Amino acid sequence: MLLALIDHADFGRRDLTSLRSVLSGGAAVAPELVRRIESTLGVRFMVAFGQTEGHGHMCQTRPDDSAADKAETVGRAIPHVALKVVDPHRGEVVEVGDVGELCVKSPFIMHGYHDMPEATAAAIDPEGFLHTGDLCTLDERGYVRFVGRTKEMIVRGGENIYPKEVEDALHEHAAVADVAVVGVPDARYGEIAIAFVRAAAAVTGDELRTFVRGRLAAFKCPADFVFVDEFPLTGSGKVQKFALRDSYRVR
Repeated sequence: MLLALIDHADFGRRDLTSLRSVLSGGAAVAPELVRRIESTLGVRFMVAFGQTEGHGHMCQTRPDDSAADKAETVGRAIPHVALKVVDPHRGEVVEVGDVGELCVKSPFIMHGYHDMPEATAAAIDPEGFLHTGDLCTLDERGYVRFVGRTKEMIVRGGENIYPKEVEDALHEHAAVADVAVVGVPDARYGEIAIAFVRAAAAVTGDELRTFVRGRLAAFKCPADFVFVDEFPLTGSGKVQKFALRDSYRVR
């Protein structure tokens, strides 16, 4: 919605002087989008982070957070919320700064899935922590950095690729309006990364590939770039990555 607002043809003719702050959530927010919103709207931007099972709101940046923290993290836990980051396979708490699954404990989390005891037991551990399925890091100050979803992580030849890292890099290119990176099966590497791009100006896949190679390790560079006019979205506005993945399989 924010992208649609600032890209609207009438944007320059609207009086937005009463607007003071903007809160965004529901999907990963790229650092470049944070900077663009603040500079274009002249507001203080905040990012809210959570999921329905955790009552929809677990972490948030504050209006007075630094520009770096607002652009690169999803803030700290809101009051009455405890966080831990664990190895998604062994369940052990990881070292500060290491990637793991974010777990949340608070009076706000769900009691369980209706008539689904096995799914509930898989989601909430004996200590009462909800396992979110989100891959994050937690620094010594308590700031959370979102890396991706456990089910979205791409394993290419034994190397882990977090789609958000690649998406954030591509968002820095002036010709990229929006982007979604997904993993698709590959006979040699097991999986490869594919970037679906909604362009704001003329650009080629080779140009974007060179751009990414200047910012990330070679194995993280998408194997292919697919240009689209729009993304398939859920009712809440999230990109349906499974639909993009399936569309690539039938190409």
